[in-house]
Amino acid sequence: MATDPPYAGLRVLVIDDSQTIRKSAETILGRAGCEVTTAADGFEALARVVEDRPDVVFVDIMMPRLDGYQTTALIKGSEGFRNIPVVLLTSKDGLFDRARGRVVGADHYLTKPFASDEILGVLEEIAPRPA
Repeated sequence: MATDPPYAGLRVLVIDDSQTIRKSAETILGRAGCEVTTAADGFEALARVVEDRPDVVFVDIMMPRLDGYQTTALIKGSEGFRNIPVVLLTSKDGLFDRARGRVVGADHYLTKPFASDEILGVLEEIAPRPA
């Protein structure tokens, strides 16, 4: 008898202006059983958060119009969505960037490019567990 993938049914939103990163994350997370939706920028992402009510959000820091810090701050500042774990995705790995991420409420930080075991490891740490 086959077992369900480890994250079957977990709703994940991936926000990145790079189609390559969105597709890569979608493939990795999808294989783990996640239901993945994507957004190309922060404005599109906010609509997705409201519509899809994801369990976990991965957001790129450097995006046009509404960056990852602003997007995270808006999600974490909202009464209905503040408990959603948010992971910042970035090619910058500086102390300042990590600190700024914590200030806006990010739950974790993942440096790009990421390997499948890295993104799944972060998911293991922060994903809400089924009851």
